[in-house]
Amino acid sequence: MAKNSKTLRKGGTGSIAVLDIGTTKIACFIAQADSAGEVKITGIGHQLSKGIRSGIITDFAEAEASIISAVHAAEQMAGETVENVIVSLSGGNLTSRNVTVEMTMLGEEVTDRDIMDIIEQGRASIVHTEHDIIHCIPVSYYLDGARGITDPRKMFGKKLGADLHIITGLPSITRNLAHCVARCHLNVEEYIASPYASALACLEDDEKQLGVTLVDMGGGVTTFSVFGGGKNVYTDAIPLGGMHVTNDIARGLSTTLSHAERLKTLHGSAQATASDDQVMVDVPQLGEEESDDVNTLPRSMLVGVIRPRIEEIFEMIRSKIEMAGVGAYAGKRVVLTGGASQLLGVREMASNILGKQVRLARPRALPGLAESVSGPAFATALGMLEYVTKKPMEEQMFDLHRHRGGLTAGFEKVVNWFRENF
Repeated sequence: MAKNSKTLRKGGTGSIAVLDIGTTKIACFIAQADSAGEVKITGIGHQLSKGIRSGIITDFAEAEASIISAVHAAEQMAGETVENVIVSLSGGNLTSRNVTVEMTMLGEEVTDRDIMDIIEQGRASIVHTEHDIIHCIPVSYYLDGARGITDPRKMFGKKLGADLHIITGLPSITRNLAHCVARCHLNVEEYIASPYASALACLEDDEKQLGVTLVDMGGGVTTFSVFGGGKNVYTDAIPLGGMHVTNDIARGLSTTLSHAERLKTLHGSAQATASDDQVMVDVPQLGEEESDDVNTLPRSMLVGVIRPRIEEIFEMIRSKIEMAGVGAYAGKRVVLTGGASQLLGVREMASNILGKQVRLARPRALPGLAESVSGPAFATALGMLEYVTKKPMEEQMFDLHRHRGGLTAGFEKVVNWFRENF
């Protein structure tokens, strides 16, 4: 870690550090935020991810080394030392649910305290021993039967209700991530669901209002979130991504993982074309020397391996959206981001399977952001910065509750124990 430098503090202004922990890469961004919510990136670090699969720690030692390398690079660039980080949460452990709660007001004016109380009622409906609450997002309020209210404060009524979207994670996953981060001498300030963060970085306000599904295709996990009426109404994840396509190529064509990744990048496509049988590609064989056995195969064989996996991903997304009953919110539009979305033909396949208009998105650029880390693969990290600096009023209230003895207090105990014993 960088020496002789000031300590980062978490908050809406000042220094902010976010840590996106993925299956194929770990990215750490350090930024400065002003009182207007404007962000300037001062430090960037990213590292190949090891010891992590589908958002789950599989090898503590390897995961620690990857996290430390990414954070150290960002510290060196920013000239500051990271102690507190905001961490992304992805993988199949995310759960999305919508609850409706209401409370009696006796005709009084709705206050901040009333908003907090109704959010607390929604949170209380979740069994905390089985789930850690990551976000509690009000979709809409209603007062005495009048629906579609975005902010009921200062209004009068006898019965206040709210439709809440609650995103949770498995305690075992969140605590193992906190444990691993603590071993790197870092404190987890809070978690942010990666599909929610990616959406904040890539979606336009009109898209969120009219209805849209954001699909973030990562290396080991594909996450997605549905927005309608300007609010996040559904979030989910599929433990499949670009790495699984690479593995399929390696197995199907009997080549190494590195060569499979190269074949996917240079020649791969999710859609067949008329010329695929005529285009030949060299496929070095597994276990052979570089200059020895090289098979020359038609590109149609490569496409034939890639296509089923991409189809499976979008069919699973379609099925989950239908089962959740949020298709009416999703509108007619899909936005793709994430490194795996850059594969040729993915956009067309998504449109065919989901039956919607599809666009490829890049996250909005921020001052100080290098071109090399401004692409779709870094959408989650950039969305995390936007989330921290532009939190809705209700999310800020949730923060206050957490800091009074919720998730953060537990994480701080883990960090302090490791600092005393290692």
